[in-house]
Amino acid sequence: MAGYPNAPPNYGYGAPPPPYGAAPAYGQQPYGAPSAPYGAPSAPYGTPPPGDKPAKDKPPKDAYGAPPGASPYGNPFAALMPSQFPPGTDPSLVAAFQMADQDRSGFIDDKELQKALSAYSQSFSMRTVHLLMYLFTNTNTRKIGPKEFTQVFYSLQSWRAIFERFDRDRSGRIDANELREALLSLGFSVSPIVLDLLVSKFDKSGGKNKAIEYDNFIECCLTVKGLTEKFKERDPAYSGSATFNYEGFMLTVLPFLIA
Repeated sequence: MAGYPNAPPNYGYGAPPPPYGAAPAYGQQPYGAPSAPYGAPSAPYGTPPPGDKPAKDKPPKDAYGAPPGASPYGNPFAALMPSQFPPGTDPSLVAAFQMADQDRSGFIDDKELQKALSAYSQSFSMRTVHLLMYLFTNTNTRKIGPKEFTQVFYSLQSWRAIFERFDRDRSGRIDANELREALLSLGFSVSPIVLDLLVSKFDKSGGKNKAIEYDNFIECCLTVKGLTEKFKERDPAYSGSATFNYEGFMLTVLPFLIA
């Protein structure tokens, strides 16, 4: 990316893994195939399974399986721990962070990050900035430290290179087919229906151009990457199927809606 510092050796994504959500090999269960007929009757919503009696020596659980006041998915507003710049970080990145960190707290907020990014000719909406901060800190505190700041910059460098690679006509936009290829290069395989929804959502023309520009491409990548990683946390076998309780589902999706 023009104007961006070069990443240190061995830093970055490397070769992407097999696309998550891609069709399985012959003989394997189709991706996301249901184990029971869709819509089959089930127990009332939030009801514990039959025979699941709470142990006498354990605290009672709420309707969704977690002790009262606790969440098995962690606190989205947990405090961000102080960090340091990784070895080999470009000095210009260190200087950019220090310039943005006006109060010398060791953290910068959303407005300071937005301003720092604009110094590298990258203008992003506050929503995109919030998604960047959430994805690289896993909290909604809307602050980042030196380590996360470095990850943001080098990741944007990689994503900009991918956008330019698939913007073959140099129009400053990529269409649905180019977006599909770009997402595949990042390791994400989405269905045609999901692809159409993404283009419709992130096309600034409201779907008329059927293409997205760079800043919206970043927001699109952050959304797909973030939701996929959250899903994979509940799908360690990469089966394409995961189980969420109600609170877990809300904590997974809401940060991407309220950014």
